[in-house]
Order: sequence, then C-alpha cells, then structure tokens
Amino acid sequence: MASTISTDLATALYAPRSIALVGASADPVKASSRPLAFLRASGYAGTVFPINRKGGELGGEPVYRTVADLATAPDHAFIMTPTASVLETVAECGQAGVRVATILSGGFGEAGPEGQALQERILATAAEYGLRLLGPNSLGVVNTHNGLTLTANAAFAEPDMPRGGLFVASQSGSMIGALLSRGAGRGIGFSRLISVGAEMDLSIGEVCAATLDDPEITGYLLFLETIRHAEGFRRFAYGAAERGKPVVAYKLGKTPMAAELAASHTGALAGEDAVASAFLADLGIVRVHTLDALIEGAPLVAAVPPRTPGRDRRVGVVTTTGGGAAMVVDQLGVHGIEVAPPSEDTLARMRDAGAAAEPGLITDLTLAGTRPEVMRAALDVLTTAPEFDLIIAVAGSSARHAPELAVAPIIDVASAGRAHHPIAAFIVPEAPEALRMLSAGGVPSFRTPEACADAIAASLNRLPARATRSTAVGGVPTLVDEAHSYRILEAAGIPVAPYVVLTIDDLLADGAPELAYPVVVKALSDQLPHKSDVGGVVLGVGSDQDLVGAACRIRADVARLADVTVDDVLVQPMVAAVGEVLVGYRVDPVTGPLVVVAAGGTLAEVYADRSIRMAPVDQGTAREMLTEITAFEVLRGYRGAPEGDLDALVAVVVAVSQLAECAEIDEAEINPLLVRPAGQGVAAVDAVVRVYGESPVTKGSNTPC
Repeated sequence: MASTISTDLATALYAPRSIALVGASADPVKASSRPLAFLRASGYAGTVFPINRKGGELGGEPVYRTVADLATAPDHAFIMTPTASVLETVAECGQAGVRVATILSGGFGEAGPEGQALQERILATAAEYGLRLLGPNSLGVVNTHNGLTLTANAAFAEPDMPRGGLFVASQSGSMIGALLSRGAGRGIGFSRLISVGAEMDLSIGEVCAATLDDPEITGYLLFLETIRHAEGFRRFAYGAAERGKPVVAYKLGKTPMAAELAASHTGALAGEDAVASAFLADLGIVRVHTLDALIEGAPLVAAVPPRTPGRDRRVGVVTTTGGGAAMVVDQLGVHGIEVAPPSEDTLARMRDAGAAAEPGLITDLTLAGTRPEVMRAALDVLTTAPEFDLIIAVAGSSARHAPELAVAPIIDVASAGRAHHPIAAFIVPEAPEALRMLSAGGVPSFRTPEACADAIAASLNRLPARATRSTAVGGVPTLVDEAHSYRILEAAGIPVAPYVVLTIDDLLADGAPELAYPVVVKALSDQLPHKSDVGGVVLGVGSDQDLVGAACRIRADVARLADVTVDDVLVQPMVAAVGEVLVGYRVDPVTGPLVVVAAGGTLAEVYADRSIRMAPVDQGTAREMLTEITAFEVLRGYRGAPEGDLDALVAVVVAVSQLAECAEIDEAEINPLLVRPAGQGVAAVDAVVRVYGESPVTKGSNTPC
C-alpha cells in the first residue's frame, strides 16, 4: 500500500474525534477491557463506541454489535478480536469509512505461510477501502496532551502521566510502557507514544513523519527490533534533520543473517545489525546501546551539532568527586572518546575566577566545588575553553542532600547563553530530585556512567543526514567470472593486477606462453564464488611444466569437489605487498547500497575487523573507515614496517562505493586488494561481481554503469 503522510493520518492516529473499540470486554483479566477504562480515566473528550458481537452494556455504556451499526464512521478503530475474525472486522471498518485501524491481535506474518497469506488478504481488503492499518501486534497509541490513551498496555493504568515533547515509537509494544514509567521517574515527559507492531502497513517512519510539523514534539525516541520499510524511514529521518528535531534509537542486537548473506565475505561481514548501524548513522540518527541513554539522551543530541568526518572531539570533565568522574572517563574510553585536560591558560583563567584546580585529566574542584559560586565560575571558563567540544559536570553526594545547590550552577551556565560548548551532567548518588531539576532546566543529565558515556559518544559521533540510493533492481543477480569482474572494476577506475586467460586444452596441446614466474593459477568460472574452497587456486607456480600441471590439477579438483567443469584458467603474477585488504560493495535488500572495508584474505569474516558505510562515500569518510580497522596498523608502518599506499587504498574505497550509481550491479568484492608500499599503488588480485541481467561492460560500455 502506498504511504500517504498527511494531516488526516496524524489526526486519525493521534487526535481522533471518535474511536471504535472492536472486541471490547468487561472481563478485567483481558487486555481488551483496558482501553475503555484508560480513555475514561485520562479524560479523552471524543466519542467512544464499545463493540462486541454479544452486545449489551459495558461500564454503563451501550455496546454495539458491529461497526456497521454505528450512525457515523469513527476516525479510528482498535481491533482486539481473535486472529481469525480480523479480516472480517477490517472489511467492516473499511465499508463503514474508518480511516485508521490498529490491530492488537497477532498470528499473521510471524506465524508462517498461513498467517502470511491471511495478512496479505487483510492488506488487500484495507487497500480496497483506503483504510490504513497499524500493527498487527500493536498495543496502541497514546497522546498525553489530549487524553488519548488508546492502548491495552497495563503500564498506562498509572495516573498523572508526565507530559513533554518527546515522541516514542516502538516495535515492541511493552516497551512504550517501560519508557513511560522510567521517564516519569526522571521527570521526563512524553508527547506521543505509539506501538507499531509488525508494520503490516503503516511503518515506524510514516507514523513519525506524520508529526514532523507538530510544535508539541521536540524529538523522537525509537525502540527497534529490526529495520523495515527503509524508504519511509529515510523520509522521516531527512524531515527530522531539516527541522532540527533529534532522533535517538535503541536497536536490539544481532539477529540471524539471511541465508543469502553467506554467499560472500562481504555479505557475511555486513550482518543485519552492522547494516542497521550504518543505515541509522547515514540518516543522522543517534544509536545508543543502553536503555537509560535512550530516555536521557535526546537533549544532548539536540545540543551537539553533527561532526565533520575525520575530526576528533574532546571532552572536559569537571567534578567535586574524583571517583565518580573517573567512572565516566573509563566508560568514555571504552567508546573511544578522548577526555582532554584543561590547558595552562584555562587553569589560569579558573584561578583568576576563584575556581582553582590542580592540573590533570579531570578538573577536580574538591569540596570547594560544592559551593555554587565555585562550580559556576569553573563552568563559565571550561565551556569557553578552545580545547574542549563538550563539558561533563559530575556531582557527588551534595546532589542528593542539597540538590538545589549542586545543580543550580550547572543549570545557570547552560541556560545563560554564555557557554560555547554543550554541558552534560552525571549525578553519582541516587538523587532523583537533582535529576528532575536538571531535566526541567533542559540540561542533559544521566544517572549512570554507562548511559552518560553511551549518549555522549553517540552524540559526538553523529554525522549529518545524507541522501543515498535505497532499493535494489530486483530479481536474482548472477555471478560473472573473474575476468569479467576485472573488466567491470577497471571500467570503474580500480587498479587490477595483470592477468591472462588460458584454455587448459590449449596448454596441453601447445604448452604455456611466455610468462614471468612465479604466478598464481585460478579456475575461471562463473559458478565458483570461492575458488580456493574447492581446489581452484594454486599459488607460487614457477615454470611452464608446473603451470600445465597446476591447470590440470585445478580442473580435476574442481570437478570432484564442486561438480563444475573448468575449461579455462586465469593466470596472474605473484605480487609483493605490505598488506591485504577486502573492499566490498553490496545492495542490502532493505536499506540499499553499502561499502565494506576489512582485513583481507580467506578468513576475513572470521575476524570481522571491518568498517561499513552506506554507499557512496567521499574521500574523508573512506579515510575514516580505514582508521576503524585494527589490522590496518600494519599499513601505517607498525614497528618500522614499510607504510602502505593508503592514498591509493582510499581511492579504491571511494571508487567501489560509487558502484551505487550502477543499478545493474548487486555486489562487487575485491579480496584481496594488495596494498603496496607508499607511492606504489594497489592492485586487485581476486574479484567477485554479481549483476542483474547483462552487465554494461559486456555491452561495450567504457564505464561500469
């Protein structure tokens, strides 16, 4: 069904004038009894129609037997009927003119082929009537500003839900209640909370995008299990970035990779979770790894501008408790964030301001810092010091016993407009009142060092959102042989080691041509993505006689181990190099083109020492990718070894990523790319390319696209 982002959708989802509760129950044990009670308790002013085939009354209100019995079509229907009756209910809603229906029931696509078939019938029926569907497995929608508590989540039985500007969207229904209650404990309020379920129709991107121009919403928190509907996700992320509304995401960890990913090293390295991280980063979305950071991090993301690739950011830490500050420093180190000491000039300015501190990585004000005027003076200096990009203020026991004294200077400096750098606060003791005061004052604040470091690292590493191609051509790509792969790479400007293709029968009849030994001999076939696994590669061949023998052995071994007939071999000279690198490109079926750089060789995916970005990338990003791979220290002259030609490697990464402009190419992998000493370039000595249909170079094009 086509996505339609409109005020009509936003109204039906978050401000419906009337609601049908289909399958409403009087049994307090059942989840279907909760929505009516919640709506009444929260003061929802619209009309509610309880619907149940049995009729009767519910809480003193008349119960209708079907949606068709209603005199007017409700804006929103909450379907709580058994799975088997959902199709009929969706048809009734569509016929009645309902605009949006939320499906609480489960047992559809996730339940196997029969459930998937039922889901497709439901979608087709809804499309026939222009009815949009939220769910299935959706626990509903909440708008704290208008009393809409349309949910079966028991967590919303609590009175006095905190109101605020954050929008929560979750693929896990139970998490909206968890986030609400945890936020309430921190004094953090929410504007909208929505459980999207399995996203049969309406996606998490679409329901968020429908609110982008809502002035009540200041930022978005996403709880993700996987990435679906990437196009809608992209549109939402770009819209949020344009409006300066931060998006923070918590995604559950690795899920099993699809079987097709095992077809190449690139696919194995680019597992679902790694691709999701690259996708979110490309959209300017901050991914955190702790639940507290998800709840607490949005104000920090809003305060920290996106960074420029290749530029490190430095953090300053000021405290009244050295031990508490050390915990944050340790956690920041885990995330690779540099904590910098104040310069001599900064220390002198602090002394002049009455906030003296000893030189050191942590600016420890000791007990003197518990006096508000001392902490205020220190922050005034540190937040204008050029050696920092962000300041963390760590408060000790005074935050619990005298919170107004401990956090007032932090709030004052953060809100006075004097600070050139963002301020974040970590409160060491259990001090809920201090945290609530900081939240009310708009200061990013954290109750654990892990969440503090997680949110800071994610915020400082955020890149600007950028537009990339998103979808594959479709169909099943086919593998081309190594020689054909080289022609595609050469057309893209990628250096390839010299090679010659020889027919095995001609070798037996006429002998070998003149070659510069030693050479490597490889089976040439479009049926062998991993030649070395089936005896298709012989290294270090040193003579004509050995070449003929190697070719014959390859033909025999591949026939025996892979049941593939090999008529030709590809021969290349052995090339000395500083190191081996894998550079891969593939079109992820959900998120689109990506580029992978990793330590090369046959065990590349075992070590998983790699960097991933959505494609294409520029030189700055490509160079940054190389810094993320531990094994590449050898290319930087580790322990006196010769340096590799990193400039040439960067150029290849960029060129491979630009295959994103070629819709015909599904995957291209160079493994290994040999990196020669600095100034001597690089050379591809093995390549695997998969294309849709006939590749451009086959048709005589001078470019790969």
